[in-house]
Amino acid sequence: MDAAWEDSGWEQLAAGVGRYRLPRWDATAGLVAGRDGALLFDTGATLREGRELRTRAEAVLGRRVTHIALSHPHFDHVLGTAVFAGVQVYGAVGTDALLARGSRGADALRRDAVRHGVPAPEAAEAVAHLVAPHHPVSGELTLELGGLRVTLVNCGPGHTGHDLALLVPGGQCGPGGGSGDRDIVFCGDLIEESGEPQAGPDAMPARWPAAVDRLLALGGEDALYVPGHGAVVDAAFVRGQRDVLAARSRVS
Repeated sequence: MDAAWEDSGWEQLAAGVGRYRLPRWDATAGLVAGRDGALLFDTGATLREGRELRTRAEAVLGRRVTHIALSHPHFDHVLGTAVFAGVQVYGAVGTDALLARGSRGADALRRDAVRHGVPAPEAAEAVAHLVAPHHPVSGELTLELGGLRVTLVNCGPGHTGHDLALLVPGGQCGPGGGSGDRDIVFCGDLIEESGEPQAGPDAMPARWPAAVDRLLALGGEDALYVPGHGAVVDAAFVRGQRDVLAARSRVS
């Protein structure tokens, strides 16, 4: 493992792959770096958090983030995007409409951020500079980052109507000796470790277990699963949370 990741505050999961746990809401941001490109998975709850992620990413990479993938359209995962100039932004189909400036979805993000404790001026500033995805993902989309391929997968609906996961297959020849032998799946809030899965008004409980089944199919038994909040987990944890969600919604 590369000490530069730890020195920059990232938990390194494999060569070229890490995650950072933002304070306050314990939201996870993922970073995947190939020779030619670097992808950030989620951008934080404010422009200030976005700037922190940008600084930490550039410190470990020595270059800029080129791609951003947004796991789902909730304030604590998307409001920092605008500080990353020139990036290509990806999201599940429908996320682009919800994050369009001036839309009802944008105003709902602002109100939700304030309700959860973001100062009103910070929330308003972030929403005024909101960035909608340039590339809607309807099924699977593979990106080549230079010696490291990743796949964005529209796994929802579940936690929201628009849930995107990120698969980093193991055994690749990325910078520093490859991505590691184990697949890594960034789950967004389809999985949460630091608390019970949170279901807001935009959740689809009856379809959530099937979305988790898709995560398990992506990574299999030996993968590392990175929740939207909390510590990295294994397949057994993911299956257990799937069963909890199924019991909640009475889906077998």
